Amino acid sequence: MIRSMSSAISGMKNHQLMLDVISNDISNVSTSGFKASNVVFSDVLSQTLTAGDPNGVVAGTNPAQVGLGARLAATTQTFSQGALQRTGRSTDMAIEGEGFFVIENGTDRTYTRGGALSLDASGNLATNDGGFVMGWQADANGVVNPAGPLSRIVVPIGSALPPNQTTSVTLSGNLSAAAALNTEVTTSFTAYTDQGATVQVNLIYKKTAANQWTVSASHGSPATAITLTDNVLTFGNDGEITAPADKSMNVAAGQIPGITVPVDFELGATGATNRVTQFGGSSTVGVVKQDGALAGSLKSFSVSNGGAIQGVYSNGKIMTVGQVGMAMFANSQGLERVAGGWRETGNSGIAQVAQASTGGRGGISAGTLEMSNVDLAEEFSRLIVAQRGFQGNARVISASDEILQEVVRIGR
Repeated sequence: MIRSMSSAISGMKNHQLMLDVISNDISNVSTSGFKASNVVFSDVLSQTLTAGDPNGVVAGTNPAQVGLGARLAATTQTFSQGALQRTGRSTDMAIEGEGFFVIENGTDRTYTRGGALSLDASGNLATNDGGFVMGWQADANGVVNPAGPLSRIVVPIGSALPPNQTTSVTLSGNLSAAAALNTEVTTSFTAYTDQGATVQVNLIYKKTAANQWTVSASHGSPATAITLTDNVLTFGNDGEITAPADKSMNVAAGQIPGITVPVDFELGATGATNRVTQFGGSSTVGVVKQDGALAGSLKSFSVSNGGAIQGVYSNGKIMTVGQVGMAMFANSQGLERVAGGWRETGNSGIAQVAQASTGGRGGISAGTLEMSNVDLAEEFSRLIVAQRGFQGNARVISASDEILQEVVRIGR
């Protein structure tokens, strides 16, 4: 009788643990990035009462064993994808697929799927409980080195971006093949100096022969000539440029006031989206792109699917300011659950951190949060199973107690 009560007590304890796990899941049904858990039970070593091997005289007998109860073998976590909920906040991020955000709090490093993030007073990207989101900071040119050591990600809202002088200008459009000799087409664009000042540059295309246009340039008012090299454009009968061979015109450094480097005027290769042509119809040639810019300040940012944080500056420039790191583990089930996420263990393997959307890692959905993957219908079904399991083991204890009472009464 004592053995049956002991087994039943182990069953009651296990189903109480099952209730604890279920209640924790249900309590976190609205927790961003939370992953549900399940319990796995295992029987305890059975007591062997009789057993025998065949010896040629008597036949063998199968073991007669009585189980000694159950034990908790493991709690497993379900890392299935949670639904995404749009929040509209630029700092909120959800992982679609495998992976974890890397969080550092002092000397403690943890990993989370909860992407409810914010910026502190210093521009650090952080969790709501003060942990720093780790990744790689971009250099002054917007270049990220994901092979380097992890660092805190800083989004310096309001920081200045120095001016960028014009070095490359892209031309595109058509020069009318039907234009008469000496026809002139004038366009203009704004160039930027090394100190961020603006210079108005005029380009004049003059038809000087069949299938040939000569380009001149000037700046200011009254106009001051700018010397262009390779400025005679020759077109084939197919309307494509045949000369200059490198499909570009050039201005030497200093020709445009304040611009201290040479400026290339790109005419576009045959078949390129942006190129100068000579077809029938009207003349539409103009400047479609140039790389100069005024000084600016960081106004906002966005996050790409690969985790790159793209800063948007007041001068219209977009430049990478940082890159969110994403960790993967050989055995995610081996992670130790801690408040707000997980911690690496010897059984999980070492965190392998790289860019999102690489090496099997999921992508990042900006402006959304991953919801808990707890299924309430399933949890309530398991709750009933746990309740009935507890009740059944309690009934075994009651029955064993009644039998023990009968045994005691025998001796009266």
